[in-house]
Amino acid sequence: MKAKHPKVSIVIPVYNCSYVHEAIESALNQTYPNHEVIVVDDGSTEHKELVTPYMDRIRYIPKVNGGTATALNTGIVHATGDYFAWLSSDDTFVPQKVEQQLDFMRRRNLSFSHSAYSYINHLSEEIGEVYPELGTRAEMIETLLIGCPINGCTVMLDMKVFERILPHYDLDIINKPLVRYRVHDDMGTFKHHQAIQNEKQIIQALHRTTLRSLI
Repeated sequence: MKAKHPKVSIVIPVYNCSYVHEAIESALNQTYPNHEVIVVDDGSTEHKELVTPYMDRIRYIPKVNGGTATALNTGIVHATGDYFAWLSSDDTFVPQKVEQQLDFMRRRNLSFSHSAYSYINHLSEEIGEVYPELGTRAEMIETLLIGCPINGCTVMLDMKVFERILPHYDLDIINKPLVRYRVHDDMGTFKHHQAIQNEKQIIQALHRTTLRSLI
């Protein structure tokens, strides 16, 4: 029997982010009743005071700086929920994000889902919306060979997915913006654009044969 309110772990990796308090507020203020907020501090030297007021309402995990991926993995290791969601420290969730996405997944027996999202500026004003189209499974894999249109912070997945093989699970999209993705001058995708592109090409080359075998 499925639990009425399975626990959802929201992991927020942070490094020197001046918007982190907005991310934490949006995670804590979810309408869904059973969730935990895990903030992984990846060796921040600035803006740590923005996290202090929330210490009694979050799980705070400090670590030596190693990059977003290591911070995210640390959060996953410490997560105690049945489902997992990632929130970047400069983005925010809409209040109903967890509630609507979990209901969507459970009604369709999904282990993985993502949603549309909106763009916000440095003032948290909405400036646009994105509705990813992945099509059939084969079309989705063809798309992944070029790039990934899924915003990581829109993803929610069953924690059991980490223990098994993702291609064997069904996934779907909620076609409404549940995440507000901030565009600003200090965002990592701007500052490290070329390095990200180089790494993406390496990863695509490594997994291209495997992805094509799934079509």
